[in-house]
Amino acid sequence: MKRVMILALVCIVAVAFTSACKPKTQPTPPPPQVKEQPKVEKVLPPPEVKPAPTEEEIFMSKSLDQINKEKPLAMIYFDYDKYAIRQDAKPVLEGNAAWMKKWKSAKVLIEGHCDERGTEDYNLALGEKRAKSGYDYLVSLGVPAERMKTLSYGKSQPLDMGKDESAWAKNRRDQFLIIEK
Repeated sequence: MKRVMILALVCIVAVAFTSACKPKTQPTPPPPQVKEQPKVEKVLPPPEVKPAPTEEEIFMSKSLDQINKEKPLAMIYFDYDKYAIRQDAKPVLEGNAAWMKKWKSAKVLIEGHCDERGTEDYNLALGEKRAKSGYDYLVSLGVPAERMKTLSYGKSQPLDMGKDESAWAKNRRDQFLIIEK
């Protein structure tokens, strides 16, 4: 029994010695914390904002045909065989004068027209008197004379080809054409 005890004691000492000699494992340190870099957003310059075109830039960008198709200047009409400005034509001419005062660089051709009745020579003379009446009235409203020209077409360019008073009334007119801007 002494032997068994000695053997047991030796075993205990051997186990104690081997466990004491084991290399101690160091706890693994936590990985170093990486500081997150703040996200830097690229600040783009604001988009180039073009100012809206001015009314004058829009006007100047249009062709004369485009402007005349918009009909900024209205026609006036005359009584049969007359060239005096009618009462209903005065507000129209005032509107035309306001437009011409706004667009100071524009030049206008005032075309005098007649209906088909009468001779060609008579209608050319009457058309000229009608164009001159419109011209004079616009000058009286403050439109510079050098910005307007007159031309008579007589009966050569009717608006309405009809052969009745309704058609003839449409053909007795002053028409305003922008010829320069």
